Amino acid sequence: MINSPSNLQPFVHWSWCAENSGRIVLADTRWYLDGSSGKDAYEAGHIPGAVFVDLDRWLSGPASQEVGRNPLPDPQVFAKGMREAGISDSDTVIAYDDAGGVIAARLVWMLRSVARPAAALDGGIASYPEKLDTKAPKRSSGHFSVEGWASTRLADISEAASRRYEVIDARNRDRFEGRQDPIDPRPGHIPGSVNVPCRENLDASGRLLPVQRLRENFEHAGVASAENSISYCGSGITACHNLLVMERLGLGQGRLFVGGWSQYGHATERPIETA
Repeated sequence: MINSPSNLQPFVHWSWCAENSGRIVLADTRWYLDGSSGKDAYEAGHIPGAVFVDLDRWLSGPASQEVGRNPLPDPQVFAKGMREAGISDSDTVIAYDDAGGVIAARLVWMLRSVARPAAALDGGIASYPEKLDTKAPKRSSGHFSVEGWASTRLADISEAASRRYEVIDARNRDRFEGRQDPIDPRPGHIPGSVNVPCRENLDASGRLLPVQRLRENFEHAGVASAENSISYCGSGITACHNLLVMERLGLGQGRLFVGGWSQYGHATERPIETA
């Protein structure tokens, strides 16, 4: 069954999408940290049939120093966003971006965490071999519901700081090491955490590295299993990519510290580490 969450890998190739055309919903999740408009990028050209899902509006709640830049939204807000995009409970969603999946991973993780079938398109929009479209598809409103977020898939700031878990930072190495941070007030990382930059899971074209190379990325950081791990990044977006990769490798399902460094860095009473 295509629509069983348990048998859908967290990443799929475009060839798989083409074979299952008509049985999947493509979701364009392009979003930019510098504030550029993902919707404008979508309207300029997207994979035919894809709907646009606004990360700021539907995949994030109100930002604050206490919860970070992109906390999870109220479940009912998320459900409304899915319905307005024409996504229903039984739909299989394939999300893509133009960043190798590190942004699309947020929607994929959110859907999979509430037992909905979803995967990221390996290579993103660049993997689509034909001409892009500028017309939005006409989809009727979907039937989508969420009772709440699965607490077993989430971690809070105290757990991330406790040193009782393998805490994995998905940010680039310069931000992890505290050499620079143009976004958050304190450079550095959560004490005891290890660095597996999510973008180092990709090759130069934005596709996932071979499985053995991916496994080595985590092994070099001392990560052998996701079962006792917590993943974080700046604000709970790209950290989802590491969680999906670990699941792809058969390491299990880790937990997401959604607030990430944008929450931890503002908690000035908490210690930090640099390289």
